[in-house]
Amino acid sequence: MRIALIVIGVVVGLVAIVALIGALLPVKHQVTREATFKISPDKLFALISSPMDFPRWRTGVKSVEMLPSGGGLPKWTEVSSDGTITYAVTQSVAGVQLVTTIADRSLPFGGSWTYVLAPAGSDSTTLRITEDGEVYNVIFRFMSRFVFGHTSGIERYLKDVQQRA
Repeated sequence: MRIALIVIGVVVGLVAIVALIGALLPVKHQVTREATFKISPDKLFALISSPMDFPRWRTGVKSVEMLPSGGGLPKWTEVSSDGTITYAVTQSVAGVQLVTTIADRSLPFGGSWTYVLAPAGSDSTTLRITEDGEVYNVIFRFMSRFVFGHTSGIERYLKDVQQRA
Protein backbone atom coordinates (compact mmCIF):
# COMPACT_ATOMS: atom_id res chain seq x y z
CA MET A 1 0.00 0.00 0.00
CA ARG A 2 2.80 2.39 0.90
CA ILE A 3 4.57 1.77 -2.44
CA ALA A 4 1.33 2.46 -4.32
CA LEU A 5 0.95 5.81 -2.53
CA ILE A 6 4.55 6.72 -3.34
CA VAL A 7 4.03 5.84 -7.02
CA ILE A 8 0.82 7.89 -7.13
CA GLY A 9 2.59 10.80 -5.44
CA VAL A 10 5.45 10.69 -7.93
CA VAL A 11 3.06 10.59 -10.89
CA VAL A 12 0.99 13.50 -9.53
CA GLY A 13 4.21 15.42 -8.84
CA LEU A 14 5.48 14.88 -12.40
CA VAL A 15 2.18 15.97 -13.92
CA ALA A 16 2.22 19.08 -11.71
CA ILE A 17 5.77 19.94 -12.83
CA VAL A 18 4.89 19.42 -16.51
CA ALA A 19 1.77 21.60 -16.09
CA LEU A 20 3.77 24.33 -14.32
CA ILE A 21 6.45 24.39 -17.00
CA GLY A 22 3.76 24.38 -19.71
CA ALA A 23 2.01 27.30 -18.02
CA LEU A 24 5.26 29.27 -18.07
CA LEU A 25 5.76 28.75 -21.82
CA PRO A 26 4.19 31.25 -24.25
CA VAL A 27 0.89 30.24 -25.87
CA LYS A 28 2.09 31.48 -29.28
CA HIS A 29 5.12 30.39 -31.25
CA GLN A 30 6.50 30.96 -34.73
CA VAL A 31 8.83 28.63 -36.61
CA THR A 32 10.03 28.61 -40.22
CA ARG A 33 11.67 25.98 -42.37
CA GLU A 34 12.40 25.91 -46.09
CA ALA A 35 13.65 23.60 -48.81
CA THR A 36 14.28 23.80 -52.55
CA PHE A 37 12.69 21.33 -54.96
CA LYS A 38 13.22 20.54 -58.65
CA ILE A 39 9.70 21.53 -59.64
CA SER A 40 8.21 24.75 -61.03
CA PRO A 41 6.34 27.11 -58.68
CA ASP A 42 3.06 26.46 -60.50
CA LYS A 43 3.37 22.66 -60.21
CA LEU A 44 4.44 22.87 -56.57
CA PHE A 45 1.54 25.21 -55.81
CA ALA A 46 -0.86 22.77 -57.48
CA LEU A 47 0.52 19.98 -55.28
CA ILE A 48 0.23 21.80 -51.95
CA SER A 49 -3.14 23.41 -52.71
CA SER A 50 -5.04 20.21 -53.64
CA PRO A 51 -6.35 18.75 -50.36
CA MET A 52 -8.15 15.82 -52.03
CA ASP A 53 -4.75 14.49 -53.16
CA PHE A 54 -3.11 14.73 -49.70
CA PRO A 55 -3.81 11.08 -48.72
CA ARG A 56 -1.74 9.98 -51.74
CA TRP A 57 1.46 11.73 -50.70
CA ARG A 58 1.34 13.13 -47.16
CA THR A 59 2.55 10.87 -44.36
CA GLY A 60 -0.24 9.95 -41.96
CA VAL A 61 -3.11 11.56 -43.91
CA LYS A 62 -5.80 8.90 -44.18
CA SER A 63 -8.67 10.86 -45.74
CA VAL A 64 -9.89 14.31 -46.69
CA GLU A 65 -13.47 15.53 -46.89
CA MET A 66 -14.07 18.82 -48.69
CA LEU A 67 -16.51 21.16 -46.93
CA PRO A 68 -18.64 24.08 -48.09
CA SER A 69 -16.52 27.20 -47.92
CA GLY A 70 -17.17 30.87 -47.64
CA GLY A 71 -15.56 33.26 -50.07
CA GLY A 72 -14.68 30.57 -52.59
CA LEU A 73 -11.56 29.37 -50.77
CA PRO A 74 -11.17 25.64 -49.95
CA LYS A 75 -12.13 24.21 -46.57
CA TRP A 76 -11.72 20.57 -45.57
CA THR A 77 -11.57 18.06 -42.76
CA GLU A 78 -8.45 15.94 -42.66
CA VAL A 79 -8.23 12.61 -40.83
CA SER A 80 -4.63 11.78 -40.03
CA SER A 81 -2.36 10.32 -37.40
CA ASP A 82 -2.72 13.71 -35.67
CA GLY A 83 -6.51 13.27 -35.36
CA THR A 84 -9.38 14.94 -37.20
CA ILE A 85 -8.72 18.59 -37.98
CA THR A 86 -10.67 21.10 -40.07
CA TYR A 87 -8.59 23.51 -42.17
CA ALA A 88 -9.46 26.52 -44.30
CA VAL A 89 -7.45 28.39 -46.89
CA THR A 90 -7.48 32.04 -45.82
CA GLN A 91 -5.20 33.45 -48.54
CA SER A 92 -4.19 32.13 -51.93
CA VAL A 93 -2.04 33.65 -54.68
CA ALA A 94 -1.44 30.97 -57.32
CA GLY A 95 2.19 29.98 -57.62
CA VAL A 96 3.28 32.45 -54.92
CA GLN A 97 1.62 32.07 -51.52
CA LEU A 98 -0.90 29.95 -49.65
CA VAL A 99 -2.13 30.38 -46.07
CA THR A 100 -4.02 27.60 -44.32
CA THR A 101 -5.59 28.00 -40.90
CA ILE A 102 -6.95 25.49 -38.41
CA ALA A 103 -10.68 26.22 -38.48
CA ASP A 104 -11.65 24.01 -35.53
CA ARG A 105 -11.67 26.12 -32.33
CA SER A 106 -12.33 23.11 -30.06
CA LEU A 107 -8.77 21.74 -30.34
CA PRO A 108 -6.03 22.30 -27.73
CA PHE A 109 -4.01 24.07 -30.45
CA GLY A 110 -4.56 26.36 -33.42
CA GLY A 111 -2.83 28.64 -35.84
CA SER A 112 -1.80 28.86 -39.45
CA TRP A 113 0.83 27.80 -41.96
CA THR A 114 2.04 30.29 -44.55
CA TYR A 115 3.59 28.72 -47.64
CA VAL A 116 5.73 31.06 -49.75
CA LEU A 117 7.04 29.82 -53.08
CA ALA A 118 9.99 31.49 -54.80
CA PRO A 119 11.65 30.53 -58.09
CA ALA A 120 15.13 29.10 -57.52
CA GLY A 121 16.67 28.76 -60.93
CA SER A 122 15.42 26.78 -63.89
CA ASP A 123 12.42 24.64 -62.88
CA SER A 124 13.24 24.77 -59.17
CA THR A 125 11.31 26.34 -56.34
CA THR A 126 12.12 27.24 -52.75
CA LEU A 127 9.20 26.54 -50.44
CA ARG A 128 9.28 28.40 -47.12
CA ILE A 129 6.70 27.36 -44.52
CA THR A 130 6.04 29.50 -41.45
CA GLU A 131 3.91 28.14 -38.63
CA ASP A 132 2.21 30.72 -36.44
CA GLY A 133 0.99 28.30 -33.81
CA GLU A 134 -0.91 28.54 -30.56
CA VAL A 135 -1.07 25.83 -27.92
CA TYR A 136 -3.78 26.43 -25.30
CA ASN A 137 -3.53 23.36 -23.08
CA VAL A 138 -0.54 23.62 -20.70
CA ILE A 139 0.26 19.88 -20.82
CA PHE A 140 0.11 19.84 -24.62
CA ARG A 141 2.19 23.05 -24.70
CA PHE A 142 4.96 21.27 -22.74
CA MET A 143 4.73 18.24 -25.05
CA SER A 144 4.73 20.39 -28.18
CA ARG A 145 7.84 22.26 -27.08
CA PHE A 146 9.93 19.52 -25.48
CA VAL A 147 8.68 16.20 -26.86
CA PHE A 148 7.33 16.68 -30.41
CA GLY A 149 9.11 19.93 -31.26
CA HIS A 150 7.40 22.87 -32.96
CA THR A 151 9.16 22.15 -36.27
CA SER A 152 8.42 18.43 -36.57
CA GLY A 153 5.24 18.88 -38.64
CA ILE A 154 6.91 21.22 -41.13
CA GLU A 155 9.95 19.00 -41.46
CA ARG A 156 7.78 15.94 -42.11
CA TYR A 157 5.77 17.93 -44.68
CA LEU A 158 8.92 19.05 -46.53
CA LYS A 159 10.16 15.44 -46.67
CA ASP A 160 6.81 14.39 -48.12
CA VAL A 161 7.03 17.14 -50.76
CA GLN A 162 10.56 16.02 -51.61
CA GLN A 163 9.37 12.46 -52.23
CA ARG A 164 6.45 13.66 -54.37
CA ALA A 165 8.09 16.51 -56.33
